[in-house]
Amino acid sequence: MMNETTDERKAQRIGMICAVSSMFVWGVMPIYWRALIPIDPFIIILYRIVLTAVTCGVAVLKVYGIAGIKAPLKNKKTIAMLFAAGCLIVISWSVYVAAVHAGQTIQTSIGYYMNPLAVCMLGMIFFKERLTKYKLIAIVFACMGVLVLLVHFMRLPTIALTLAIVFAIYAAIKKHLKIQAIVSLFYETAFLAMITFPVIVYFEATGRGAIHAGEPHQFIMLLFSGIATATPLILFAIAANRISMVSLGMIVYISPSIKLLISIFLFREPFDFGQLVAIMIIWIGLAFFTYGEIRGTSTKIES
Repeated sequence: MMNETTDERKAQRIGMICAVSSMFVWGVMPIYWRALIPIDPFIIILYRIVLTAVTCGVAVLKVYGIAGIKAPLKNKKTIAMLFAAGCLIVISWSVYVAAVHAGQTIQTSIGYYMNPLAVCMLGMIFFKERLTKYKLIAIVFACMGVLVLLVHFMRLPTIALTLAIVFAIYAAIKKHLKIQAIVSLFYETAFLAMITFPVIVYFEATGRGAIHAGEPHQFIMLLFSGIATATPLILFAIAANRISMVSLGMIVYISPSIKLLISIFLFREPFDFGQLVAIMIIWIGLAFFTYGEIRGTSTKIES
């Protein structure tokens, strides 16, 4: 019995370390993408798709073997869902990288703060999930935050909303895919890599690719984009199997918080009172959401 307790504590400790590490890597990634300027964001995404497919393919082959790679191909519905998920994640990557390059990293952090609430709304609409009073309050506060941004800027916070909604739809599709995270990401990018690789060759051959646009060290950095993409995902997958979803959900907020701090203090992006009020309102909503999740989990354990 003592050995089981020790093993559980060890697993939880490893899970917490992996969860925090994945959030830290995701949080500091704007520095990585910003360092690739002046390479065009479109070119960066093309490389990211291909190199992520290669990185994940090597990892899947090593961990699961040929059988692990072939398994998802047996179901046509699974293939269609993987392709759809791939298109969504590429949209998310494109908006995110373009926003970082355009000096709009604060909006990306707002989008990722809103993501859990967007997932909650989709669950309520499409999966008929029960809407608790805490989730309802959280959604109301999120809408209020968006309204503040709308009034403040006199336009929709399109970057934040796009990231939140697209990733929520992506999460909904992933919910139905009973596939290991690294295998899923391999196919999500592999299908698109077959299209994007010839495009990379064309741009490089015509002198409009990454080799000609950036410095040698930037091109080398770009070649590591697959590893930079896959590493936090693998860490997150390890964590998800070892710690509770409530703990994981709370740790998720580390990433947009780091992004926000980097945006303000390192990138020196404009951060005014209106944005602060909007973020504080969204934070209050997240506090209600998190409390509701903790309360719900505690009730299940007691019963």
